[in-house]
Amino acid sequence: MPKSKRAKVVHLSKVEKKGKELSERLFANVREAADEHQYAFVFDVENMRNNYLKEVRAEFSDSRIFFGKTKVMAKALGTDAASEHLPNLHKLSAHLAGNVGLLFTSREPAEILEYFANYAQTDFARAGVVASSTFVVPEGVVHSTGGQVPASEDTPLPHPVEVTVRKWGMPTRLDKGKVVLDQEYTVCKEGQTLNSHQTALLKLFGVHMADFKIQIKAYYSAASQEVTVVDSMEE
Repeated sequence: MPKSKRAKVVHLSKVEKKGKELSERLFANVREAADEHQYAFVFDVENMRNNYLKEVRAEFSDSRIFFGKTKVMAKALGTDAASEHLPNLHKLSAHLAGNVGLLFTSREPAEILEYFANYAQTDFARAGVVASSTFVVPEGVVHSTGGQVPASEDTPLPHPVEVTVRKWGMPTRLDKGKVVLDQEYTVCKEGQTLNSHQTALLKLFGVHMADFKIQIKAYYSAASQEVTVVDSMEE
């Protein structure tokens, strides 16, 4: 008989076991990294992009970077003096909140702080991101960059796209095979939280509004056995 194509039942015990194994591995790896390196940094990621995080990992190939469950990482460091892995390391756990990760390295803090203060990558915004500027498409024939360059240096938007941009909220129409706006259209305003239609239009016109940044929140020194909180303004 042929095998049934019906969905098979997956027992929760198997799923929980796998999740537990991953957590145990993360826990062990964090503690191992703490023993191997002189410093432990907690960093916060803004506008997370995996491809840019890979760049950072490549830059710090001599170090260890962890981006996993914050509760597991906090438990590995220690949540109080009684459970801490190294003296005063539990004080770093207080900063493990939000979209954060851990960097273990033997490079000096000054080098780390300078690197991340100067590191940023610009990308297309996703829904939920706050617009960094106002973007307006001028009236008349709509061009591929939405008016960012002179019309003589641009190309008209392909007419098959007209249906799509109209679906995304732009009040366009076709005139002799060209996509036209009867009046200028504001795609977004600075400080506005973007929705999926706005981000789609911004991407279509090649407008980047998301900066991938990593900010150091605090770090631990094995030599001094102290945690230093980093002021974002000073950084």
